Amino acid sequence: MKSLLSLLFVLLSCSGAFAQKNKMMIRIAEIEIQPGYLEEYKAILQEESNASVRLEPGVISIYPMYQKDNPGLVRILEIYASKEAYELHLTTPHFQKYKTTTLSMVKSLKLIDMEAVDAEAMPKIFRKLKK
Repeated sequence: MKSLLSLLFVLLSCSGAFAQKNKMMIRIAEIEIQPGYLEEYKAILQEESNASVRLEPGVISIYPMYQKDNPGLVRILEIYASKEAYELHLTTPHFQKYKTTTLSMVKSLKLIDMEAVDAEAMPKIFRKLKK
């Protein structure tokens, strides 16, 4: 009985570590665009975000938006299946193209890692969007 409990403890510990390692990654990118580059930047960003969601299974969302009153302030909601999916995303040709072609257009960039308040609700939100 003691060895069975020990085995169960080891299995639960390993599955917990696996779940932590593959935890969803959520980030908000706050970007300020240099004056005069907004339309060009938005076109490049739209191409990159579409390619990321379409081509990468680990990219759940790359949802770019900008402030109505100040369009040069761009925000991107990024959701990845895991940290590994995010790291893979950084190596893709479409992300590399975006990063290198927009580098001089970006005045400032701040990446903010987030935690979901209710991660179980997220699939419901995305299902609702399909209707």
